[in-house]
Amino acid sequence: MRIIRKGKKLYTKNLIPGKSVYGEKLVKIDSEEFREWDPFRSKLAAAILKGLKTIPINENSSILYLGAAQGTTVSHISDIAVNGVIYCVEIASKPFEKLLFLCEERKNLIPILEDANYPERYANIVDSVDFLYQDVSQKNQAEIFIKNVKQFLKRGGYGLIMIKARSIDVAEDSKIIFKRELEKIRASGVEILEKVDLRPFDKDHIAVLIRLL
Repeated sequence: MRIIRKGKKLYTKNLIPGKSVYGEKLVKIDSEEFREWDPFRSKLAAAILKGLKTIPINENSSILYLGAAQGTTVSHISDIAVNGVIYCVEIASKPFEKLLFLCEERKNLIPILEDANYPERYANIVDSVDFLYQDVSQKNQAEIFIKNVKQFLKRGGYGLIMIKARSIDVAEDSKIIFKRELEKIRASGVEILEKVDLRPFDKDHIAVLIRLL
C-alpha cells in the first residue's frame, strides 16, 4: 500500500526515502518510510479524512493537476502514482520556481507554467488522463474544470474539484455558491459521485468528485 490511514492521520509511502518536502514528519510503518500528509495543508488529504470514498489514484495513474502551487499535495500524489505521470499546471511564477525543484527530484512530475483557463495552450504536452484534480482560486472555477475535463479526461475517468466559495464571492452565502457551481458541473454532462465538506480543515470549501460518462 502506498497510502495508509492510521486513526486520524494519513500517510503516503515516501518516493524518496529520507527526504521531507515541506517539513512533514517521516515515520516508519512496517519497516518502510512514510510521509505524514497534513490535511491543513492539502485539501485532498482533508477530503480523504472527511470521508471521500473513492480515491482514483493508483501506482500507474496519469493525472492532470490544475493549481499545483509549490507542490505540497502534488508530492503526495507523486508518492502514490509512483509509475505514473502527473502534469502539474501552475500560473504563478514564484510558487512555480519551488515546484520546479520538486519536479527535478521526482521524475513522475511534469511542470507546466500556464493558465488553466486555456487548456489548448498545453494540449501539446498533456496526454489523456485517468484523473483530473483542480485546486484553483479563480472565480470561474467550474468553467475551468469543465474545459479541462472535456479536453483531457478519458471516458470513465474521474475528476476532483475543490470549490472555494470565498474565491467566487466573499459576501454571498456559500451554500448558494456551492449549489450554483454544482449545477454548472452537472450540466456539462458528467456524473457527480461525491460531495465532501472540508471543515474544519478548510472553511467554505467542498470537494466534488465526478466521472466522465
